[in-house]
Amino acid sequence: MTRIVLFDVDGVLVNGYHARPEKHVRWNENLLADLGVDPERFNREFIYDLFVKKVVVGQMSLLEALERTLPGLGYRGPAMAFVGYWLSHDSNVNEPMLDVARRLRDAGSSRLFLATNQEHMRAQWLWQTLKFGEVFEDMFHSARVGYAKPSKPYFDWVNSRLGRQDEKPLFFDDREDIVKAAQAAGWEAVLFNDITDATGHPWIAERLA
Repeated sequence: MTRIVLFDVDGVLVNGYHARPEKHVRWNENLLADLGVDPERFNREFIYDLFVKKVVVGQMSLLEALERTLPGLGYRGPAMAFVGYWLSHDSNVNEPMLDVARRLRDAGSSRLFLATNQEHMRAQWLWQTLKFGEVFEDMFHSARVGYAKPSKPYFDWVNSRLGRQDEKPLFFDDREDIVKAAQAAGWEAVLFNDITDATGHPWIAERLA
């Protein structure tokens, strides 16, 4: 029997943002020195505003949102260059965890997907540049769906794409609120803190043995 297994990206497959602050790997640590943008202001005036409210759910492009915001933060370069810096510095792949996904794929009894809050440009970067597309069958990213985790419409949309399953989809995410929302949507969701949360799961352990 084939089972669907889904993975979050940040905090699971990429060491970057993590729900637990002590595990957070900052992409913008040198943003002020490198590009002249204060990372705290960037978070406050962009991430927690246009990015979360519009970009991540596909209502505004990342470039348009940056072009509206960056001049007020003192950045005078092209928005595309800023995006290139952001993407390249937020690409710390959790290789051991990605290898678990590869091994699970090669075991032949699962279908692997990404379930992640991403805007379109980073989703493409993950899929092509970081080659996640070689491991996973599809990516259900929030800008594509039109809703972000943990909202119910996000999970409704994904469930409609997956169709009826004989066994609950298995899902790993680092945020407790998202795990609870996935469970409410009928998934077996596991809170991810480190690789042992995946490798120690009985269903996965059996297939990796």
